[in-house]
Amino acid sequence: MKRELLILRHGKSDWSKPVDDFHRPLKKRGRKNATRIGAWVRAQEIVPDIVLSSPAVRALETARIAAKAMQFPVQEIQQEKAIYEADLDRLLQILRAVPKSGRRILLVGHNQGIEQLVQYLGAGKVHVPEDGKLMPTAALARFRVARPWKELDTGVVVFFEIIRPRALNKEK
Repeated sequence: MKRELLILRHGKSDWSKPVDDFHRPLKKRGRKNATRIGAWVRAQEIVPDIVLSSPAVRALETARIAAKAMQFPVQEIQQEKAIYEADLDRLLQILRAVPKSGRRILLVGHNQGIEQLVQYLGAGKVHVPEDGKLMPTAALARFRVARPWKELDTGVVVFFEIIRPRALNKEK
């Protein structure tokens, strides 16, 4: 069975609100880019069958907006508390626990863990752009996975691409 892993960093958050980190919402740009990425996923016909999201407001809002745009049932988004502030090892544990039946997974989370995961799985094949931002807000990384989720590691994935919302703007 072919598997695919989609890794989405939450959209641009709104720092003007007087709330703690967990409760920080998205900015208008963050909502727009989440919609843009979700629509792109749908257009590519790579809609996930499982969506795992951090429950932090900005990540969950990103997941819900993208899910709506890709026509994934919003009520089926699985909130995973451990994604919030997760490091590489914790994110790998979460993904390795995905059911065997999961064919395409979307993980919505935060930096630094998201960038660490993309770099680790990319095993040196992921190019960091000149701006130094591997996974800017609302960026989506795609990997093909050759083995069951419980065996997820660098040797069993192939880096495919990173999609940035800004690049999608230029395509129009």
